[in-house]
Amino acid sequence: MPTLPPNFDYEQAARCRGARIVVGLDEVGRGPWAGPVVACAVNLIGPAPEGLNDSKKLSAARREALVPLLMECCEIGFGEASVEEIDALNIRQATHLAMRRAIAALPAPPCHILIDGNDRPAWVASAHELIVGGDARSVSIAAASVLAKSRRDRGMVALAQQHPGYGWESNAGYGTATHRAGLLQHGVTQHHRRTFAPIRKMLCLDA
Repeated sequence: MPTLPPNFDYEQAARCRGARIVVGLDEVGRGPWAGPVVACAVNLIGPAPEGLNDSKKLSAARREALVPLLMECCEIGFGEASVEEIDALNIRQATHLAMRRAIAALPAPPCHILIDGNDRPAWVASAHELIVGGDARSVSIAAASVLAKSRRDRGMVALAQQHPGYGWESNAGYGTATHRAGLLQHGVTQHHRRTFAPIRKMLCLDA
């Protein structure tokens, strides 16, 4: 049975309770060995483009085609946490920091936040909902997931041009065979997360 696309049910319910600005919040990049974690907050102010869905269910070409359409119908805030912050704080806290920055980058503070997943950041003070699989259920979160992934993937392509041999242009910093081979051949870069076990082990072996 085909799954239904994300809809406005959560947004509409929040607005019925009096929320004026309802924002979807999602992040990309918890798992990779290299690069920042990127978050996006989205307030839909116009009709969502056709075909919008969880970014993981869309091809790269489809995500890129949606980006300019989303820029026209959304108020958007982006936030990042650097590799240095990930190593200093841990990936969970760095992700929460990126999400906080995304909310702060919006034109106006939200009345209600729809957060993908089940992990509430400690800084969240406004009304909110945690939605497991929210990027496949809420249109606002789906939009945030597409924009966050597009932004991070583009950033990793740019880093790949500076550091060829790791396959970041295609693996976005995840631990693929190409990435492993690049580490063995070229070593650890400043863009690698040194607290992540595979990178930490490699640094220990080189010490």
